[in-house]
Amino acid sequence: MEKDLEKRIEELADRCERQSAVTSTGFLTMAEQLELTAWARRRPDVRLHLDGGGAACERKCAFFLPFWLEESDFDAAEYIRALRVTAFFGQPGHRDYMGAALGLGVRREWIGDFWVQGDTAYIFCLPTVEKLLLDELTQVGRCTVRTASIPLSDVPTPERKVKKMNFTVKSLRLDAVAGDMFGVSRTAAAELIRAGAVTLNYVQCLHVDAPISEGDVISIRGRGKGAVSAIGGQSRKDRTFVEAEIYL
Repeated sequence: MEKDLEKRIEELADRCERQSAVTSTGFLTMAEQLELTAWARRRPDVRLHLDGGGAACERKCAFFLPFWLEESDFDAAEYIRALRVTAFFGQPGHRDYMGAALGLGVRREWIGDFWVQGDTAYIFCLPTVEKLLLDELTQVGRCTVRTASIPLSDVPTPERKVKKMNFTVKSLRLDAVAGDMFGVSRTAAAELIRAGAVTLNYVQCLHVDAPISEGDVISIRGRGKGAVSAIGGQSRKDRTFVEAEIYL
């Protein structure tokens, strides 16, 4: 974990305990969330909740909960806002919306996921930048847009399209599994790993023999991202069966 992030979460955890109030970070990447979750396991005194505003959100804020607040009673709507952005005469893409928001001076950690569905996008953000986006987000790419605030419950969950696949590997190591997932040879996968083009659970991994477990997320730059959905069973040639999903 980066020292700045570790220092920040230590301060937030301590403030939560001192003030008996909810404290939180901005929106974190998946890699930061994994590091924070590992940190929290070493701190049994800390009550951590991750929330991005929607069940399918990838970027999430870390909330430190005081002793009196049960996780089941936590209301994300108090800390996260949702915006609906409607484009006219066009369908801007994810990068267009991201560029337009950041172009207004909004920092990346102040906004969460962007869900683009046709001519409409849904943006999760912190309350501190909600008014700025409502007032100033009027142009995305070449399209004029209308931005409105909506309840979190009104944001439609996007359907993730995946391609399911099954294969066997001699060894549950990164080069073998990544190669079969993305249709490259084990040698080519190893070269990509050493070149820094492969991430394992959202963190760059340079170890070709890194062990792979069920639930691991693997990506190769320029080829896509997918997850290992199941591992189990041996073939007659003593190879391990693997099920995976490639995100489309």
